[in-house]
Amino acid sequence: MTLQRPDQEVPVRAVEDNAAIAAVRFEHHSDALGIGTPRPRLSWIVDTPTAGWQQAGYELEVYGSDGGLREQTGRVASDQSVLVPWPFAPLQSRERLSLRMRAWNTAEQPSAWSALFPVEAGLLDPEDWIARFVTPSWEEDPNAARPASLLRHEFAVRPGVFHARLYITALGVYEAQLNGVTVGDHVLAPGWTSYNHRLRYQTFDVTDLLHEGRNALGAILGDGWFRGRLGFGGGRRNIYGDRLALLAQLEIRYADGTTERIVTDERWHAATGPILASDIYDGESYDARLERDGWSEAGYDDRDWTAVRFVDRDLRTLVAPMGPPVRRIEQVAPVSITTSPSGRTLVDFGQNLVGRLRLSVQGPAGQTITLRHAEVLEHGELGTRPLRAAAATDRYTLRGASVETWEPRFTFHGFRYAEIEGWPGELQADDLTAVVCHSDLERTGWFECSDPLLNRLHENVVWSMRGNFLDIPTDCPQRDERLGWTGDIQVFAPTACFLYDSAGFLESWLQDLHADQRDLDGVVPFVVPNILGPTPPAAAWSDAAVIVPWVLYQRYGDAGVLAQQWPSMQAWVDLVANVAGERRLWDTGFQFGDWLDPAAPPDRPADARADKAVVATAYFARSAELLGQVAQVLGRTADADRYLALAAEVRAAFNNEYVTPNGRVISDAATTYALALAFALLPDAAQRRHAGARLAALVRDNEYRVSTGFVGTPLICDALCSVGEDHAALRLLTERACPSWLYPVTMGATTIWERWDSMLPDGTINPGEMTSFNHYALGAVADWLHRTVGGLASAVPGYRRLDIRPRPGGGITRARTRHRTLYGLAECAWEIADGQLTVDVVVPPNTTASVTLPGDAEELIEVGAGRYHWSVPYQEPRPPRLPLSLDSTLGQIRDDPQAWSMVRTTIARHTPALIDQIEAGNGISGNKAMTLRQLVAMRANNSTLRADLESVLAELEHNSATGKNI
Repeated sequence: MTLQRPDQEVPVRAVEDNAAIAAVRFEHHSDALGIGTPRPRLSWIVDTPTAGWQQAGYELEVYGSDGGLREQTGRVASDQSVLVPWPFAPLQSRERLSLRMRAWNTAEQPSAWSALFPVEAGLLDPEDWIARFVTPSWEEDPNAARPASLLRHEFAVRPGVFHARLYITALGVYEAQLNGVTVGDHVLAPGWTSYNHRLRYQTFDVTDLLHEGRNALGAILGDGWFRGRLGFGGGRRNIYGDRLALLAQLEIRYADGTTERIVTDERWHAATGPILASDIYDGESYDARLERDGWSEAGYDDRDWTAVRFVDRDLRTLVAPMGPPVRRIEQVAPVSITTSPSGRTLVDFGQNLVGRLRLSVQGPAGQTITLRHAEVLEHGELGTRPLRAAAATDRYTLRGASVETWEPRFTFHGFRYAEIEGWPGELQADDLTAVVCHSDLERTGWFECSDPLLNRLHENVVWSMRGNFLDIPTDCPQRDERLGWTGDIQVFAPTACFLYDSAGFLESWLQDLHADQRDLDGVVPFVVPNILGPTPPAAAWSDAAVIVPWVLYQRYGDAGVLAQQWPSMQAWVDLVANVAGERRLWDTGFQFGDWLDPAAPPDRPADARADKAVVATAYFARSAELLGQVAQVLGRTADADRYLALAAEVRAAFNNEYVTPNGRVISDAATTYALALAFALLPDAAQRRHAGARLAALVRDNEYRVSTGFVGTPLICDALCSVGEDHAALRLLTERACPSWLYPVTMGATTIWERWDSMLPDGTINPGEMTSFNHYALGAVADWLHRTVGGLASAVPGYRRLDIRPRPGGGITRARTRHRTLYGLAECAWEIADGQLTVDVVVPPNTTASVTLPGDAEELIEVGAGRYHWSVPYQEPRPPRLPLSLDSTLGQIRDDPQAWSMVRTTIARHTPALIDQIEAGNGISGNKAMTLRQLVAMRANNSTLRADLESVLAELEHNSATGKNI
């Protein structure tokens, strides 16, 4: 094999003044204002063009807010640059420091000193809070829709403000205003946590919003998740409480060193305003005629406002955010405005998204505009049935002034289409825009290849993650649900952590999981935060308690999250061990099983082909094994021995009960084989070989259409590749007939669907009750795309060592995968052209990579940081050819690219229209069981065509026998 390597592969021992510290993170925060830990771990990225750059040491300095040097480490001999322990005195509440650093390479040459990176602690002790929660004093009907509340307070500010911080949260959702200006850019703050255990507060720098003299601080409170309707089947209101309340503490530090605190207390005043009702599911109603101009400014006359009263709340539940907030991320313009068959005005934004509409309108006072939202159209009308009981409707009543601009504050919708009613005059495209909202995570992963349908599939995965990562990982963003289903994120977490920096986001959610789990004596609830009450243990769903922390460790190298979640993980595995008993089989109780197997009836989504006990016991083995490995990482030797032994017992029980000696798994379903292979449940190579062959046969026999649900889908491609069935995995991926990953793409999908056939081929909506068009779970295959087709994976936790191993095939001729690791950008790009495979790789500083290039003589190459280019001879391997004849089906012929090319050419020479019919999908394409003989019979005077096809088939058989390539 000929390798073409760049000159940079040889480490350059030059002066290191071109190495720079590009970024520093505190825990998982780039913006470290209001951080919630006194000892934030540090991570940094070195930017250098020097190939082979490895860190040998670092030096840190911290400076106080006065600019003076506080502490320094001196040179520390270490190659670690991710989640390095805080080496200084613990931060005190409110303390603000600035950190700078430099790093040494292995030639003992330092980088330049970095810029200063600020870090500031929030309120770390409950005793720091002197504010109290306040609520309007009026009485409310807890069962009715209630208007949003306005709260305000005026205060004086002396000259000489040095800086000011606003610490604030609410029971409900809030928007703060200071002197008429909105504070921050957060949406739906403080977000959704397990409020009875954890309530986030936010920290804002409001120095520039204050002025000498009279000032005013105000807040708008909406129901949000705290007391709005939550849950399906009608849901419930007031799950966490029936009174909205505000907690605010404005701390003003003056140049003379004194501090003044403005807090929520009995001096505040309350009123209602223009938001008549706001609900996560049902939308927002706003009457602009009720606006109170200047209400959050000093000098406003609030004599008709009511008093407030205190709400008792345990301030020990207050926590600082661990991840970024929800923000307005982008705007999407309409692509068309049309009239439906019933005469309604429909706006298409061209993309299924999550957020709300912003409108600009001019019209008479009292005119009400109604905005209804849906993901799809059915029969040319808004398809609202999948929303179930969610109204997803916003209403705006005009004030009658000049141009009025409005966007709802305290709701969000999942939609591509909007129906507009009551618009004054003719609606124009620039009158409306869709505002995309989600947690403002940093994008870290990208993939694209030569297949445009796969590119659209990947883009759909990204959009579904964006829409469902709105403060918590939800199942769907549009109907009367939008809950943190554990099973969905359990399967999707690896994909999420590649595409976006999800570390802080998911760590926060895991803390809620543990809190709610404690309430249920170790049972992990179906949804987190838990609003469903007591639920039974359920495999794959509840196993999120173990699997998601392990994913975070694998992707970010964060052993801290394992230590944090150890009690939760251990409690879950111990509970399942108790349920399974000495038999070590989990074959009793409720199970979701392989949820939404495409063979399950629409109204019975749990009726899968895979036996539920097989699924449950497989996950029991998996979680026990992972818990043993976690114990090893944490140095808990006795626990490691205990849980690894438990895992071995469960595997043995699994094999004794569910597996035949030759590797057949009970149910004989693709999902059960995928579980057995992916979770390494089969004890010997012969069993694995037979199970792999059977899995591949099931995939082929199903004509490469998907036959797995939530459990099997994320595993099946990896399972096939683990036994050398790469071709079957790629064919499964690229199949277009329903059910398949690409079927929704061919139907115009712009997000991942809940069901493989959420929309039926005739354009109607699946009749099942659960028919979301934005559900990321089935998009978990993107992780396999990144690692296998793209060839970019981590060889050790945290990407300190990369595993570069592209696997071309399936007709894909090029792919490019990039991931921004905690060390910098890693990349693998490959292309096949003219019998050569070219591979371009980027390895970040302070990392290494093992590169395996496919080809005639596969070779493992070890490289350090740098950019690399290789070119090797390459011919795509072909799977063993099945004997072909006139009685072979179209599916069998098309599964063999070489055979299909020759057969297609032969048919096209005789009857081009027949090929057009096959490839146009008019019914022949979908009928893969049709034989060549039946196809030939469709043409009159077909003897010549039959003879030519027989000749082609004979040639194929001869070439297969002799090993000749065509």
